[in-house]
Amino acid sequence: MRELIKENTTVTIVPQDFKKTNKGKVLEVSTDRFRMELKYKPDGLKVNHICDFYSFTDNGYLYFESYIQKLENNVITIANPVKHRFLQRRKFTRIKFLEDLELKYGDITHKIRTLDLSAGGMKVQTPENINMENEYDVTLKLSDEQEIRCKYQLIRMEKGDNGLYTISGRFTYLSNIDKMTLVQFCMKKDMENLNKRGEA
Repeated sequence: MRELIKENTTVTIVPQDFKKTNKGKVLEVSTDRFRMELKYKPDGLKVNHICDFYSFTDNGYLYFESYIQKLENNVITIANPVKHRFLQRRKFTRIKFLEDLELKYGDITHKIRTLDLSAGGMKVQTPENINMENEYDVTLKLSDEQEIRCKYQLIRMEKGDNGLYTISGRFTYLSNIDKMTLVQFCMKKDMENLNKRGEA
């Protein structure tokens, strides 16, 4: 693990409850564990409970599951994982995401079909020529229980031979919790897709 996690590396910890997400800097790395100092109080983090961890490295997002061995104030000791995976070199994992959504700006509503999604933004298609100057409200339905509301800023729009406009855009005014939820959602889906391809 020493070649992956080093002192002063920033690591994000995501427990089952996304709202309790925390992060901190690595203080010390040994052969079977590493210690880190959390940025926030460890509310919701429990000893021996499995959490998701990730850190942005030169090789892309390092992702692994592990558990907290010891919790002392804001310093925690984490067991080195048995397995890890680099998800992608891009900053945010991008996944295929096909959903019918709406972009809203005041009284104006545009119907869109999403193509892909990341915590940074999404690509969509629509038959409508949308004003690129506006910043639109959009609600992302990740599951029956989970929705994220955010702003969407168009960056690029191209009209295809089929008459549909393909739009790339980025999310703005996304809370840290919502961004972490999207990062986690995309990473989980990416892992599921990799496992399915491995089983095929």
